[in-house]
Amino acid sequence: MTRRPSQLRPVKIRTGFIDSADGSALIEVGRTRVLCNATVIEDLPEWRKASASGWVTAEYAMLPASVPHRKPRGDRDGRSAEIQRIVGRSLRAAVDMAALGPRTIYVDCDVLQADGGTRAASITGGYVALALAIRRLRERGLLKRRALKCHVAAVSVGIVDGRPRLDLDYSMDSRAEVDMNVVMTDALKLVEVQGTAERGDFTRALLNDMLDLAAGAIRGLVRRQRKALRGKGV
Repeated sequence: MTRRPSQLRPVKIRTGFIDSADGSALIEVGRTRVLCNATVIEDLPEWRKASASGWVTAEYAMLPASVPHRKPRGDRDGRSAEIQRIVGRSLRAAVDMAALGPRTIYVDCDVLQADGGTRAASITGGYVALALAIRRLRERGLLKRRALKCHVAAVSVGIVDGRPRLDLDYSMDSRAEVDMNVVMTDALKLVEVQGTAERGDFTRALLNDMLDLAAGAIRGLVRRQRKALRGKGV
């Protein structure tokens, strides 16, 4: 079935996928699947301890069979390092660090299967895992006030065959003239925009069109996050 340019791939978010994690979510965006686990550590990095405010950080990895040609286990290339930085930055935008207190939440995003949009899926699913971990802290009476400020979600968008397209899978991403990732809050405030013209350049009008497509998708992704968290007290 051919998707409309403004249509997301089917999105599923399953919570509680890993029992031992403080928060866990398996997100599927089309054929892309990412397992997101949040772990609370009652400590801070050395450079952060003087502030007594919390910290959220992320790690990202692609498992060996996530792509057709086996990816060596533990292969942390420059792309993986870049992606885990954007995931961490994006998730920190959702958290009141002072309210979180002197503890660190690690969000591990492991790509089980990659078909484009893995960083966007990691952010969207990582938020759910993070929210569940913060819920557990609240249930244990360890937070004095609400630590989550907003929802954060992300989507890829680009120019393919001369037209703005939403949520690029690998077949579209590999031939895109422009490739962009957009991170927004549930109030549609921008957290991060990463965009590159792969062939030549593009106009401000096309940029606005892509941002409009992304905003519509973020609304839908936040609804899916809320549905996944419904009844979870977050």
